Amino acid sequence: MASEAAGLPIDEFDSRGPIVRPTLHDAIVARVRDMIIEGELPAGTRLHEGNLGKLLGVSRTPLREALKFLVSEGLLELSPGRGAVVRQFTAKDVHDSLIVLGNLEGLAGRLACEHASDAEIREVRQLHDRMMDMYEKRDRLPYFKLNQNIHSAILRLSKNEALVSVHNVLQARLKRIRYIGNEGPEKWAGAVADHEEMITALEARDADRLSKVLTAHMEKTWERVRHAI
Repeated sequence: MASEAAGLPIDEFDSRGPIVRPTLHDAIVARVRDMIIEGELPAGTRLHEGNLGKLLGVSRTPLREALKFLVSEGLLELSPGRGAVVRQFTAKDVHDSLIVLGNLEGLAGRLACEHASDAEIREVRQLHDRMMDMYEKRDRLPYFKLNQNIHSAILRLSKNEALVSVHNVLQARLKRIRYIGNEGPEKWAGAVADHEEMITALEARDADRLSKVLTAHMEKTWERVRHAI
């Protein structure tokens, strides 16, 4: 499993914290994941281990282990006779998953307002401010990773491990889909506006408002991505 620093995946950890040296496994997982998220490896692409290994400068054994991890995340799938293939989701797959994510996050928002400490809420505010810096720079991949960290952070603040576990599975699976939801200035601005409302509601500990914003955010995400699937 990828290393974690302060509860964040190694490719998304807070750069202000202690320096963590990623393992080769972590580095390969992060690189291939980013290639999938950014569309460098489109859905349906068969991953040729030899060619990919040469591109990344790694041998087949650690690459194969990294690909197995990405299969477990749901970004890749194993196809008989073809090996690892970038997973291709149907519109129904995505819509169904976003409905579940919206309801999970709505519940998490309520619990976070009840259980989070002031210090934990300030940490989410810091993530939000860093995300906004990336938005101002139009630096999309770092923006996206911070965006995902914020959603994960709110889930952790629910203090409900079962909720966090189920959410992690779906969030990992939909990274590429969520990424394309920011394509184009209008869609991106809409997602940012949702996040501004989220942080305001969280800081006010307004459980009803945060729950509604989080659930609606996933409904809007579907509208942003539905024509791109």
